[in-house]
Amino acid sequence: MRKQTIIESVNSYKDKLFRFSLKIVGNRFDAEDVLQELLIKVWKKREHFEELENKEAWCMTVVRNLSIDKIRKRKNNYADDISEHYAISDSAPTPDKATEVKESLSIVMLLLNELPEAQKEIIHLRDIEGYTYREISEITEMSEDQVKVNLFRARQKFKEKIKNLNFQR
Repeated sequence: MRKQTIIESVNSYKDKLFRFSLKIVGNRFDAEDVLQELLIKVWKKREHFEELENKEAWCMTVVRNLSIDKIRKRKNNYADDISEHYAISDSAPTPDKATEVKESLSIVMLLLNELPEAQKEIIHLRDIEGYTYREISEITEMSEDQVKVNLFRARQKFKEKIKNLNFQR
């Protein structure tokens, strides 16, 4: 089995890195810039990178930090509505079904965006990207217990918001 090159290694999870950066920075151009900066950083530290046990978690941490830096440079700290960045597609949805799905997704995203930033980030990493508690801990620089507590609280708040929404209809 041949050794995987640095480019192949990063390329295998570039979509996750891009989505994660896009969620933080809020636009495609900045997210693409972040990925370019990541590749430069990986290249400059290639000896260290090749020795890493979990390259993906290291890249996610770097992308997170670069994305936050990009926001700070803009001096525009706003919460991004991630609903613009995720499309639900079906082979041939009817117009009424497409509208229903879009409205449901909008409600879910609205409720998720009401959560504190740390909880939103952890839900995204766990439930959308599928990372383990340990990997999320490395990416967010929180302890695993903090990650679990934040995820539990976020899910409880979200569940409560959904219940309240059903009673209001």
